[in-house]
Amino acid sequence: MIDIDKILKILPHRYPILLVDKITSLKPFEFVGGYKNITINEPIFLGHFPSKAIYPGVMIIEGMAQAGGILAFYSAYGDEVEAENKLVYFMSIDRAKFRSMVRPGDRLEYKLEVLKYKGKVWVLDAKAFVDGKLVAEAELKAMLGDNDDNKAKK
Repeated sequence: MIDIDKILKILPHRYPILLVDKITSLKPFEFVGGYKNITINEPIFLGHFPSKAIYPGVMIIEGMAQAGGILAFYSAYGDEVEAENKLVYFMSIDRAKFRSMVRPGDRLEYKLEVLKYKGKVWVLDAKAFVDGKLVAEAELKAMLGDNDDNKAKK
């Protein structure tokens, strides 16, 4: 398991766009599982929608991408590399489908499997579930790269 303290060392994201609370399973080069607890305190609910809070699909996709970024990072670097000098760049989203609404009080579970990787480019089959029910899916492509901004500051 990877807790929030370790996630904060891997991902550059911070409030309000950090969308992974915990990684519950990870096998390098194969799969990752994790989740985000959705609460009414999310700032996105101020505008989406004030009369009926629905978690936006774009946020579900971003959360899946962040979980995939953790998988790619761990697969390529393990615990040995300083994450502040690395980034996972989102390249594309294909076949995205939203099957059910996500609401405050839901636990949004991410499950991603590696379809292929070549060098620094990863293709992932991403799915999101609430209470075991598929709520969203997509094929995500990402690339591992250097964070040149941090290297220049040192």
